[in-house]
This record gives sequence, C-alpha cells and structure tokens, in this order.
Amino acid sequence: MKTVLITGAAGFLGSHLCDRFIAEGYRVIGMDNFITGDKKNLKHLENHANFEFIEHDVTEFIKIDGDLDYILHFASPASPIDYLKIPIQTLKVGSLGTHNLLGLAKAKKARILIASTSEVYGDPLVHPQTEDYFGNVNTIGPRGVYDEAKRFQESITMAYHRYHSLETRIVRIFNTYGPRMRLNDGRVIPAFMGQALRGENLTIFGDGLQTRSFCYVSDQVEGIYRLLLSDYVYPVNIGNPNEITIKDFAEEIIKLTGTTQKIVYKDLPLGDPMQRQPDITLAKKLLDWEPKVGRAEGMQKTFNYFKSLTEEELYKSAHKDFSRFINK
Repeated sequence: MKTVLITGAAGFLGSHLCDRFIAEGYRVIGMDNFITGDKKNLKHLENHANFEFIEHDVTEFIKIDGDLDYILHFASPASPIDYLKIPIQTLKVGSLGTHNLLGLAKAKKARILIASTSEVYGDPLVHPQTEDYFGNVNTIGPRGVYDEAKRFQESITMAYHRYHSLETRIVRIFNTYGPRMRLNDGRVIPAFMGQALRGENLTIFGDGLQTRSFCYVSDQVEGIYRLLLSDYVYPVNIGNPNEITIKDFAEEIIKLTGTTQKIVYKDLPLGDPMQRQPDITLAKKLLDWEPKVGRAEGMQKTFNYFKSLTEEELYKSAHKDFSRFINK
C-alpha cells in the first residue's frame, strides 16, 4: 500500500483529495492546522483504517515516520476574505511551508505535487490563459500576498526539480466548487448561495461583466490525480473553460434557488481580475482529461449541500477567528 501526505487536508479541496486517494487504495496522512480548514470535513474519515491525521503547521519543521510515496501540498488560504486578513501566514505557507515539504520529499524520495492557482496570471492580458503566459500581477497590491506566494511556490518547486532531480508536479487550479465549501468564505458561489438562502439580495462587485469559469470538485480531483501520476513536470491548468459573466451567473443562481432577490452592485475590489478562463489544451493532450460535470448539475449538488446546513452555519460570520495564528 502506497502512502500519500496531503497538506490542507481539512480544507474543501484537500478533504475531497483524501477521499479519492483512500478510494484508490492508498494510505493517507492528512495534515492541517485548521487556520482555514474545518474538522467536520474529515469527520467521516476519523475511524478509517487507512487514514491518519496530524494537526501541524507546515511552516514549522515537518517530521513523518516511515515511507512516503507522494506529497500533495494544498495548505494555504484560498479566499480573499482570508488571505487579506492573514497576509503574512499566506506568504509563509507558500514559501516556508513549500520549502519544508520539498525538503521532506527529498528526504523520503517522494514525488510532490504542489497546488498553484490561476491567480499566478493576475488580471490577465491573454485570454484564455495558457500555461506559457507569464501573467500580469501587481506584486504590491492587496492580492499580491496570495499571487506571489504561489508564484514563488512554483519557482522553488522547479529549482528543487532541476537542482536535486526531485520528482515534482505543478497544478494551476481554476475556480473550483462543490460540497464542503465554506459558506461565508467570500467567494462568489458560496456568497450568492448563502445570500439566496438567507433571503438577502445578491451582491455583485463592479458591473458584473467580469468573467469566471467554474470547475466541479470531482472533475478537479480527477485532473489532479492524473497529473500526479503523469510524467510532466511543468505547470498544467486544471479548470472548466465554460466561461460566464458574474451578472449572468447571479441570474442563474436566482433561477436555481427559486428566490425573488434583487441584484445589488458595489465597488469592485482593487486588483480583482476581469477575466478568468483556462486553456486546457495541455491537460487534454497530456492527461486525456476534461471536465465532465456541467454547471447546472454541479450547482444543483452544491446548492443541495448548502441547503443541508444548520441555521447556525447559515448565519455564521464570514470572518474566522485568526487570533491564535496572527503573531506567528
């Protein structure tokens, strides 16, 4: 039985990856410090024979007993509402955390896949975004802490690959959604669905003509799994190229939820990208991968999940308590 370490295991995407690797017959070690992750995302695995959990901050020294075959580094705040409140921690997990995990992979002779993001493209001047586009990123803007953490993460990963001959993989993740998203994390899908469920108007920032493309979580996990087992060391976009404006998307949510809320408009945050659409030509060619779940099906599954939340969860503040991490 092969062993995989998944950091950020209590997060939305990390927890789904734990499920997938257990289903594939792996022994899974999950690691998280719960800065943005949630214990309930792993509750169904707590007594599983092939799952072990370690509460740990990856920016500190990491010690794992026994062999490791694979490492998937998914520890990082991923929502602007989080990384704007914990900018130092966001930079540290992408730099110190990645450095620690690359060192662990080297010591264990393990293959490591790091989770990069479409944010490395910034507010893109090329559309759709291909892997050979270098991006349009404001290094000193408020979103720079996340964008630059991920860009550095890619650079140090390639340095370890070239200098130490480490087996590395890099996935550039585009907007992903599905069950276990945090309802009030500030991203557009949980924001719209939460507002609809609470009977609030849907808030659009800017004129709503900015675009996004949304990939259902099972498709994203499949792409990541195939990339890990491939022989390709350079970044690969994994996302759904089906693009939609935020205004049209808000109308879809109103129709899906059967609500009568209005759409209200507020100022666009500084640095918010106007276009986001992956070119997945490379993933199709290398991995024989493309999304299978349509937006209508995926949104229905996601809405059903949010409808199952308790009233306390539905009205829970968007702002997590970061006090125990803030001075680290």
